[in-house]
Amino acid sequence: MYEYDPSSRCADEFINHEEILDTLVYADEHKDDLELCHAIIEKARKNTDLASNHCTVISHREASVLLACEDPGINEEILQLAREIKLSYYGNRIVLFAPLYLSNYCVNGCLYCPYHLKNKHIPRKKLTQDEVRAEVIALQDMGHKRLAIEAGEDPKNNPIEYILECMRTIYATKHKNGAIRRVNVNIAATTVDEYRMLKEAEIGTYILFQETYHKQSYLELHPTGPKHDYNWHTEAMDRAQEAGIDDVGLGVLFGLDKYRYEFAGLLMHAEHLEKVWGVGPHTISVPRIKHADDIDPDAFDNSLSDEMFLKIIALIRLSVPYTGMIISTRENEAVRQQALQYGISQISGGSRTSVGGYTEEERPHDTEQFDVSDNRTLDEVVHWLMGNNHIPSFCTACYRAGRTGDRFMSFCKSGQILNYCHPNALMTLAEFLTDYASPETKRVGFELIDRELGRVADPQRRELCRAHIADIVANRANDFRF
Repeated sequence: MYEYDPSSRCADEFINHEEILDTLVYADEHKDDLELCHAIIEKARKNTDLASNHCTVISHREASVLLACEDPGINEEILQLAREIKLSYYGNRIVLFAPLYLSNYCVNGCLYCPYHLKNKHIPRKKLTQDEVRAEVIALQDMGHKRLAIEAGEDPKNNPIEYILECMRTIYATKHKNGAIRRVNVNIAATTVDEYRMLKEAEIGTYILFQETYHKQSYLELHPTGPKHDYNWHTEAMDRAQEAGIDDVGLGVLFGLDKYRYEFAGLLMHAEHLEKVWGVGPHTISVPRIKHADDIDPDAFDNSLSDEMFLKIIALIRLSVPYTGMIISTRENEAVRQQALQYGISQISGGSRTSVGGYTEEERPHDTEQFDVSDNRTLDEVVHWLMGNNHIPSFCTACYRAGRTGDRFMSFCKSGQILNYCHPNALMTLAEFLTDYASPETKRVGFELIDRELGRVADPQRRELCRAHIADIVANRANDFRF
């Protein structure tokens, strides 16, 4: 029997099964205690006061009580507070990125992913460096500055050397006025030595989805391959941190197991990283299982409604207020629009989830990892965001200025990050509008920039930002940052 210990580096102790079960019992016993629910909400509300000590977070057990509570008044308070906390930390900015699939070769037997080894009718493809370069140029021509690279786990076809070579190609590719400034990496759990290689290659965030925190379900869903090792996979973020990668991204695939269990496990993982490394997750992703080649989401009976999905997003924002929250094009426009209100701060735009998909005129489906529900172009997504009073941001300044890990968190938790992020977002938006936007998106965008410049609090920074934007427009200058 393992004991719950958030400071342990043993997965069975920091994601302790008995602790989660006890948490769910506690939540059921207290979900109708409205006085307790209000007290938990008020504890989280401290994060909206920029003058106070930020990041007074609620625990996985407290958050689970709120998740179980069915009172309409409490649920409305949760959603409203999530809006307020998101604005306190991140303002109305939404960071944009795109996934880049390098290879769908994989040796694992994951039952929910079409890349699994036994899928013999999906074409297998691995990009050459020339093909990587072509994909990057296509992404730059859309206006992207930030990528998340993806590859199946295959030591022969996708060794770490291949990933590193792709990163070098991506960073070295400059086309017209474009450049990729941050490469996040979503690859299988690996060793400390290989994480050090990624760090030396200037990785942005290391992303690894847990898929499910329920160990027995995890073992059944990953029957073969190296990913079958639950502890090796779950302890990956500790090895990444040990190697010096201090921006890490968590996530579960909602729908594989019971959402209340996953929610508690996800928050416990965040608490563990804070406890051991002093740095919680830089990002948390909230994918839901979707249809894909030979994968039927109806085969998994743990799906959750849109309403509950949005409540989970809001409660993650209350519980881990500092984290960047990511929603992908798995979700349709309507769900993404609501999710942006309750805590999401990063979204993909113009995404293709197939290997080599960006250079094709028509969206290819034969190597897609999952069906894309939001098929709009990046220009359309940018226009839509602005129409909903968000600032589309292509900023990568913190990463490139060394504000990562505990340095980023100190700025974020104190509320100071807005002094950097707001003007940086406006300058990168001006780059996109000048170089890539359609005429109507450009018109709406510069009107938004004019309004938002007046909201930059520091007068000196405001005027410098205004001058940089003028230089971007007049001379196609770029890469200004605070």
